[in-house]
Amino acid sequence: MTTTTTAPATATAAVGTPERTGLSSAGLITVLLGAALPIIDFFIVNVALPTIDADLRASTATLELVVAGYGIAYAVLLVLGGRLGDTFGRRRLFLLGLTLFTLTSLACGVAPDAATLVIARVAQGAASAMLLPQVLSIIQAGTTGERRSRAIGLYGATGGIATVVGQLLGGALVAANVWDLSWRPIFLVNVPIGIFGLLLARRAVPDSRASNPLGVDRWGTVLLAVSLLSLLIPIMEGRALGWPWWSIALLVVFPFAAYGFARVERKLEAAGGTPLLPPALLRTASVRHGLTVAVPFFCTFGSFMFVYAVTLQNGLHLGPLGAGLALTPMAVAYFTTSLVSSHLVARFGRKVVPIGGVVLAVGLIALAGTALADWPDLSIWQLAPAMVLIGVGNGLAMSTLFRVVLSRVPADLAGVGGGVLTTTQQTSLALGVAVLGSLFASLSGPGALGYQGAFVLVIGILAALALLVSGLARKLPDPR
Repeated sequence: MTTTTTAPATATAAVGTPERTGLSSAGLITVLLGAALPIIDFFIVNVALPTIDADLRASTATLELVVAGYGIAYAVLLVLGGRLGDTFGRRRLFLLGLTLFTLTSLACGVAPDAATLVIARVAQGAASAMLLPQVLSIIQAGTTGERRSRAIGLYGATGGIATVVGQLLGGALVAANVWDLSWRPIFLVNVPIGIFGLLLARRAVPDSRASNPLGVDRWGTVLLAVSLLSLLIPIMEGRALGWPWWSIALLVVFPFAAYGFARVERKLEAAGGTPLLPPALLRTASVRHGLTVAVPFFCTFGSFMFVYAVTLQNGLHLGPLGAGLALTPMAVAYFTTSLVSSHLVARFGRKVVPIGGVVLAVGLIALAGTALADWPDLSIWQLAPAMVLIGVGNGLAMSTLFRVVLSRVPADLAGVGGGVLTTTQQTSLALGVAVLGSLFASLSGPGALGYQGAFVLVIGILAALALLVSGLARKLPDPR
């Protein structure tokens, strides 16, 4: 039987029954801050791209890389980041990841040209991949029972709020043009926050690690990286570049690399080795069913955030700040729902996720109806009721989904479990933007449906996906 060791705790805990390690409220706030920063920075750059283009005179493909370079490095290295935390200490990797994130944010903020900015963004994504998996690991190893349930609920709330805050904060900082620095404050703002987080973490975050270090699965790491790169690079960059031959070639490589990865992991597990992604973890009912629900859910969430933001700015001609403010009703509803979701789960169990999917679908249908009735004279107030429903639906589903996936993950695999969930999240977000974002872009252009028709059609597709989430979620195990 493996155990997870913690500090400053004086006891060890058997797999599946970790002792409480003294993760204080200050420690929880600190790791949630660490979770928010990478997610905020994934979205904060979206509203600043036109300003970056005007300042650095970057090509369309380079601007896409400012977003995609971060997301690709982030998604590819998440599972490895979780494994390194399990092996070398989650607090150590949290501190290292936050330090590197702060430094790379500074590098982004002072980048003299577009190429330097892209390189800094890739490095920032790699730093985020070291930082974020440690958050769920520290929560898993440092809490138990109802306290863990509340902490994971707050983690889910943090992820959703950070998504909205990223776009709202980005719009506000660009509009304010602080000290005449144009777009640069969207990155520089991370520096004092990161330093503050480091000071808190050194005092408030306890350490934990697997007592039997599992080492690094080199072939598994390489094949997982090739699998994700061959999928994410084409779907993030293919449309902007006109689908060149190499993007198609990479998509052809993907199934072979994924098959090779699965085969290597199964053989290594059968031989008594330590695979990067243990197949036994994926055979756990909570993980298997949870990830099945997570894919369509995060595809829906990612594509909605993209399509809604583009429609507000290009279709309804709102500025960056106005587009951010239009997300506020959703953010408030999401955060409020996430705070009470642990009580709802305690009472209704797994029913919370299917209910969330239905509420989300109703909100999306209401939003499409509002767009049909009042276009183009839509105000933030007219959009607010539907956005509140969308926020409630997301809050019910997302927070509970994190609980379900992690509810049966052994403490020694907390980092890997968190990495797998977050990798699925990021890959699904990118897939949703690539597929439905491309559909929206093609339908909203001249000679097609226009922004209203394209928006209503894509939102209708998202409502159908939300109902699919609700149906699939009926098979989830009860997290209580």
